[in-house]
Amino acid sequence: MSRSSGSGPSQRMLRVGEQVRHALADLLRRGEIIDPLIEGSVISISEVRMSPDLKIATAFVSPLGPGDHLAVVKALNSHAKFIRGRVTHALRQMKYMPEFRFRLDTSFDNFSRIDDLLKSPEVARDLDHDTNDKDD
Repeated sequence: MSRSSGSGPSQRMLRVGEQVRHALADLLRRGEIIDPLIEGSVISISEVRMSPDLKIATAFVSPLGPGDHLAVVKALNSHAKFIRGRVTHALRQMKYMPEFRFRLDTSFDNFSRIDDLLKSPEVARDLDHDTNDKDD
């Protein structure tokens, strides 16, 4: 039973993505990557998306705190082959070790923008107007 490419990730892609996320988080927690940008940052890995063939893992990261977040992502990408070698043991059940790509996670910024919009006076006025209509 195959899935069409437009129907979203398969259960297998989601499960493997979560295993890869844990392996990457453990590697970062242990501090095995020798790079001043990475060592000086607390990095959260919010999601790992796997390609359908499980050969590419795209990790969405959020460096926490001040600093150049894009430089941290660039540093992670420059160490991608080293990272691939270091997580091999944790992902030994995989037939192929995925190629790692790191991207800046902007979902928190999107949530913040939506929250700000919902708190804006224009939206509050419209929401208040809708609740007054229901009371009539």
